[in-house]
Amino acid sequence: MYLYGASGHSKVIIDILENNKMLVEGVFDDNENIKQIFHYQVFSIKNEIKSPLIISIGNNKIRKQIAEKLTVDFGKAVHSSAVVSERATIGEGTVVMQNAVIQSCSKVGKHCIINTVASVGHDCVIANFVHIAPRTTLCGNVQVGEGSWVGAGTTIIQGVKIGKWVVIGAGAVVVRDVPDYAVVVGNPGKIIKYNNP
Repeated sequence: MYLYGASGHSKVIIDILENNKMLVEGVFDDNENIKQIFHYQVFSIKNEIKSPLIISIGNNKIRKQIAEKLTVDFGKAVHSSAVVSERATIGEGTVVMQNAVIQSCSKVGKHCIINTVASVGHDCVIANFVHIAPRTTLCGNVQVGEGSWVGAGTTIIQGVKIGKWVVIGAGAVVVRDVPDYAVVVGNPGKIIKYNNP
């Protein structure tokens, strides 16, 4: 497996790959001053980007921009301590971190991050380029739109629909649907502003 992005996020993905006894062939990065991460070589993005690849960048918008311009095969990484239902699906480029849970019939899109100890209930639908932060709980039948970021320790009540490119602040409790581009904080969650599309 190759990674794109020599960042803190790549360190966690390397741990996952090593835990799964997968070979890390190297990391690509646009910062030519970075030569090594752990004991792995960092290549310039001027080189040919190789497959299979995981984009190891935490920023959802940047991950999307890179994914849309690359023509490579994408891998995925699921830590061995994660519990993923055999009836769940996980898209290419997605990373499922330590002790996360993805329940029956949930669908996780491409290039998502399901972070440490996150819980995704049954029949959830998570679109592409979403980040579900540590210790977040999505109850059953939750939908999360493209590019949304769900902050650490958030709870989203069953059946709630989160729009695309939404930001939900850490610790929020979301009890009703959230429109596209909204920023939500608090318990119960309230919209405090909208981000530009």
